[in-house]
Amino acid sequence: MPTLVEHGMLLASARGPIPNVAEIVAGEPIKGSWWGHPAGHDIFGVLNDLAASPDVVRLRLVRGRVTLVHRRLWPALVRLEDRFDPATLAAIDEEHTPSGRHRTTATAFPDWVPAEVMQEASRLSEDEALALLPDCLRGPS
Repeated sequence: MPTLVEHGMLLASARGPIPNVAEIVAGEPIKGSWWGHPAGHDIFGVLNDLAASPDVVRLRLVRGRVTLVHRRLWPALVRLEDRFDPATLAAIDEEHTPSGRHRTTATAFPDWVPAEVMQEASRLSEDEALALLPDCLRGPS
């Protein structure tokens, strides 16, 4: 099974130009909501495990959809920040409150970026940074 580290980034569950976690875990395309899929509990667990990792940030980067980005790509995003709408680089945190409501909070870019990642980004050329990203994010500046 392909991993987030290998891909660098994955959509959480939306269909798009890069693979998504829900369908990787399910092992097949999902029609409708993944909540109703037989692998729904597994998908929920994997998404929560990924979101809890200090090496993963959730952004609305690819087509405004929740995109899980592994730390190895953070320097490229920092280096190319001027190519993105700042809102797409805000880290999002989603939680279910005790009342069952869903709440999303955002941490603005670059507040979530560790200092060492900023330093790594400063050592990347624009071409090196672009080469790390999927094709769907390499569009014209």
